[in-house]
Amino acid sequence: MFRKQSLAEKREQRWAYIMIAPTIIGLLILNYYPLVDTIRLSFSKTQTFGKSTFCGLQNYIDMFSTPEFWKATWNTIWFCVLTVPVGIAIALLVALLLNAKVKFKSGFRAIYFLPMVVAPAAIAMVWRWMFNGQYGIINTILGRQVNWLTDPSTALLACAVVAIWSAVGYDAVLLLSGLQNISKSYYEAADIDGASKVRQFFAITLPMISPTLFVTLIMRMMASLKVYDLIYMMIDTTNPVLPEVQSLMYLFYREAFVAGNKGYAAAICIWTILLIGIVTIVQFIGQKKWVNYDV
Repeated sequence: MFRKQSLAEKREQRWAYIMIAPTIIGLLILNYYPLVDTIRLSFSKTQTFGKSTFCGLQNYIDMFSTPEFWKATWNTIWFCVLTVPVGIAIALLVALLLNAKVKFKSGFRAIYFLPMVVAPAAIAMVWRWMFNGQYGIINTILGRQVNWLTDPSTALLACAVVAIWSAVGYDAVLLLSGLQNISKSYYEAADIDGASKVRQFFAITLPMISPTLFVTLIMRMMASLKVYDLIYMMIDTTNPVLPEVQSLMYLFYREAFVAGNKGYAAAICIWTILLIGIVTIVQFIGQKKWVNYDV
């Protein structure tokens, strides 16, 4: 039998609903409604003045039968493969260095985090100059001419380098927070047992930061699968290599805002959401084997 709520409890509950109402309304308007409308739009053929007519699965049939779509899907997956493992490994190394006893530790943390607060347009402009095939500093260092941004075999790799450089600082800060939560008593006990630093890393450090590493991995994979702005700013629309390196989100942008084919673009968006969902589910299933939540 339920206990009858007092007047004070009802008043407190009412104020609780009032306080969370802005967040709930924001989620419904800015998240759930656009998702539902995108699903509806993916089954429609857009016309002039924003009108749309139901077309069933035609957008998905056209999408799956287009080589350009599968090329964009592969580019997106390949970009994720290029950036996530290397980026996480570098971020972990940076976090370990920042966690060590070094001078000006706070200054180094700010330097590594700086790319996250710099405008993406400024980052792209600097890196485009560095990757320039004629007078770029990277070619000067290598002593050879490589057309980084106009060669299909290197354009996506160049974008991946910029993505890794931009995200390492943020990921390192997240991993550093996990490292600082590890009790020093574990390392003291390992020193007494005669365990080497390498052994301590694999037996203590890696298992203890695995939850933080798991969250960082999910965030980075989602960001990589949604890449758009970096390719948009690094590769000009007049660059002939663009069709060979465009991602799903770039294809979505082109179809939605350039070609005006919003129904087809919505289908691409839904496919990207499903792709991210599949990757995330696989990660959650796999994390049972390597993520350690025991303190």
